[in-house]
Amino acid sequence: MILLSAEKITKSYSEKRLLKDITLYLSEGDKVGLIGINGTGKSTFLKIIAEQELPDSGAISKAAGVRIGYLPQNPIYNEKLTVLEQIFKGASTEIRETKAYEAKSILTRMGITDFSTDVSCLSGGEKKRVAIASVLINPCEILILDEPTNHLDSDIVLWLENYLRKFPGAILMVTHDRYFLDRITNRIVEISKGNLYNYQANYSQYLELEAQREEREISTERKNKSLSRRELEWIMRGARARGTKSKERIERFEKLSAREKPKAGEKLNLSSMTTRLGKKTVEINNISKSFGERQLIRDFDHIILREARIGIIGKNGCGKSTLLRMITGEIVPDSGTVVKGDTVKLGYFSQESEEMDTTLRVIDFIRGIAESIETLDGTLTASQMLEKFLFPAELQWNRIDKLSGGERRRLFLLSVLMDAPNILLMDEPSNDLDIETLVILEDYLENFNGAVVVVSHDRYFLDKVVDLIFEFQSDGTLKQYVGGYTDYLENCTAQAKQEKQDQRMPQGKVNKSVPTLPTENPSKQRFKFTYKEHLEYEEIDGIIADLEEKLKVLEKTIQSEASNYSRLGELLPQKEELEKTLALKMDRWLYLNDLAEKIAESK
Repeated sequence: MILLSAEKITKSYSEKRLLKDITLYLSEGDKVGLIGINGTGKSTFLKIIAEQELPDSGAISKAAGVRIGYLPQNPIYNEKLTVLEQIFKGASTEIRETKAYEAKSILTRMGITDFSTDVSCLSGGEKKRVAIASVLINPCEILILDEPTNHLDSDIVLWLENYLRKFPGAILMVTHDRYFLDRITNRIVEISKGNLYNYQANYSQYLELEAQREEREISTERKNKSLSRRELEWIMRGARARGTKSKERIERFEKLSAREKPKAGEKLNLSSMTTRLGKKTVEINNISKSFGERQLIRDFDHIILREARIGIIGKNGCGKSTLLRMITGEIVPDSGTVVKGDTVKLGYFSQESEEMDTTLRVIDFIRGIAESIETLDGTLTASQMLEKFLFPAELQWNRIDKLSGGERRRLFLLSVLMDAPNILLMDEPSNDLDIETLVILEDYLENFNGAVVVVSHDRYFLDKVVDLIFEFQSDGTLKQYVGGYTDYLENCTAQAKQEKQDQRMPQGKVNKSVPTLPTENPSKQRFKFTYKEHLEYEEIDGIIADLEEKLKVLEKTIQSEASNYSRLGELLPQKEELEKTLALKMDRWLYLNDLAEKIAESK
């Protein structure tokens, strides 16, 4: 069943057209991830779908009784309300009474237990959790979420991930968290240069499909160029007669010349900009820090190596940002010292980018750091560096307060790198940056000629960038783990299981669950197909290919019938049924292939 249709939506700001006649349908069970580089109109499109903003043209229509829950990127709070009052702001008395227990349950799961606290007393991360709870608590058929994982710690992200996977209605969300995106979505929608591209896939599958689309466009353009060249040669020779065929060839050449050619997507271009780092880097000697009676950091001792890749994790408010600011010297430890080598040049990418004067023009802000800089591509001016960071000439003269949140973060990133640091401290760098920028930043950090210390809740980012993790413990100490986030998680899970087994085991007893070396090789378990499973295994690849082809044909038909609402009412249920059948067959394919591998191993 179609819950919402957005047809031929167009939206411009000043001379910049963000959205050009784009169409989107949301049905029950759709879990849609909206992606695109910063400034392409993702948040604007969400506001239009949520009916918070009007399009210049086009229409939004909903099925009868459909309600929308909307989480903006920067929610607005009433600082005078308590947590529970903020949750139920604008809700009916009936909702307040029937949902009070559920609201308290969600808040408690998110780490907020004092429901009578004023919103003004909450941290940024706590306010975000209240905003999420207020959206989840109100009944709706469509959830629209703009960067829901920003400022959330990993435990809460995992809880939200599981909650949204079970949500029965439709979801449309913008997020930079690629694990979150991958595990929840069944559709990816990309906005690029005002156009909308739809992929019936999660994030991992989308990457493959996008690469195929780009290859097809390049191949088609290559063929058109070849044809255009042949037609040009024919015209240049001069036709002896201007008959029908000659006219047709001239018209064909004119059409080929006037065609819209695929443009290479804007790409952020990062070059390594560092100064030499000597042998002595940063030595952290048994530092401790408390605020009032609360001990944030206790006796932390570490030497940051020249090519270190360190991740700092822990719950909101545990002291991660405080630790970075003690390394920079902004905050003085209560005890212990932070000693920096003479050649150390710190670059600090703070969480809120508060160092920026938003009244400045973009170009003036960067010129205030450096008029030019040496890169691998030679000496580049401030304006050329801005071009590399996707700030075209006309945008460089805008005031910073006119930029989108993501564009400001990208500009702040440039300002940090323009200073050519050799040790980078990054506090939640993935907040408000688009996925494409994150991918390029990850590649840059991998090749960065210096040390990187990053505070992040982004599991994917940590897996790509770091090889050592420090986790804040409840007593203010930091526990060290080797590897990325997935390694840390596996290590924690193994430790928790072992501790649980040790707690259950009576004193003096041997824990028989602990693996020991066998005295002899046990006989392998035998696996085999049933007759029906064998036949199914032989045929299932062809069945899946056939279903995929039918789905492809049906999607083309839906696109061609986009303006025929009654016809869409027939086609979309067929598409939904085909997708369900395909999903079941894919699950069966996984089972049969797994069984086939076990059969091969047991022989």
